[in-house]
Amino acid sequence: MAKLDRYLFREFTQSFLATLIILLMVSVGGVMADILGRVADGKVPARLLLSQLGLQFLGYLPYILPLALMLGLLLAFSRLYRDSEMAVLTGTGVGPRRLLRPLLSLVLPVVLAVATCSLWLGPWAIRTSQTMLDQANRSLVVAGLEAGKFTVLSNGTVVYISALSADGTSLKRIFMHRQKDDRLDVVTAQDGQMFFEGERKRYLRLSDGFRVEGPAGSGLDYRLMRYASNEAALPDRGDTLDKDDPEVLSTPALLTDPRPGATAQLHARLTPPLLALAFALLTLPLSRSSPRQTRYGRIMVGFLAYLVGISLMFNGTQALTDGKLPGVVGLWWLTLPMLALAIWLYLRDGTLGRAKVRA
Repeated sequence: MAKLDRYLFREFTQSFLATLIILLMVSVGGVMADILGRVADGKVPARLLLSQLGLQFLGYLPYILPLALMLGLLLAFSRLYRDSEMAVLTGTGVGPRRLLRPLLSLVLPVVLAVATCSLWLGPWAIRTSQTMLDQANRSLVVAGLEAGKFTVLSNGTVVYISALSADGTSLKRIFMHRQKDDRLDVVTAQDGQMFFEGERKRYLRLSDGFRVEGPAGSGLDYRLMRYASNEAALPDRGDTLDKDDPEVLSTPALLTDPRPGATAQLHARLTPPLLALAFALLTLPLSRSSPRQTRYGRIMVGFLAYLVGISLMFNGTQALTDGKLPGVVGLWWLTLPMLALAIWLYLRDGTLGRAKVRA
């Protein structure tokens, strides 16, 4: 690699990595806030917080990496224009075609990473996340109940158990305390078993115990009952996708699935790497500026272009799912014109700034 290529590749890589780190920090905060809200609602067990964070984060990488690549390259090219280095390179005969070598040295690996995350890692992360949630919904251990400890559920119920089976579905010697309005309800039982009613409702079937109900404040309005069987509601299980949902299917499985939703999901996975390549090629013509122009004006234009492209991708995916667009068209109406426009603007960029020779 020539010295000029190494210099430009280093500039591009440093700007890309700096932008990527900032975007990752912002994205982690957003994903963490979403998962914490689901944990507070009882939809996701607290023990799965970190694993769900990592798995969901993999699903966002196909959208974070193209943005980081575009903004990083815009910053790098803008600095070269601001410091008049691009003018020097142009004066020595270095045009857009000559810049392709150091540019593609960074862009192609990033596009390959986006394709890997979009076509393989993202669907695998969704499948793994759904499997973990489904197992957690059927196990009291993962749901937060532990033997010998008081546990507060998301609905305010305090539960204490003395023993728990290995699979997390059976328990021994249970104590439950809950309050509704101004009434207290204390339940004890010798045995318990978790069961489901429908897809989301979870209950504990308690046997051989006592139930005491009375006022939370002063008063003697207490009732004592002894029961052979009693049922107590647990927080609803989290929403999980079906096994044949297009989002959890692998990419090869989508190729043979005739459903509109599967076609939409397939194009949604193919589009991010193509858009990443188009946005990367647009950075050179978008960053062209004189030394006196502001550095961040073109970056805002590039960011708006990214938002428009991603919005069109999401809207097109929804239209494919609803059957408003034929599957043959897919999202090619977005990716192919974007690539053609990016290539045309990139190759034409070398002639835009040439000085006119007067006779």
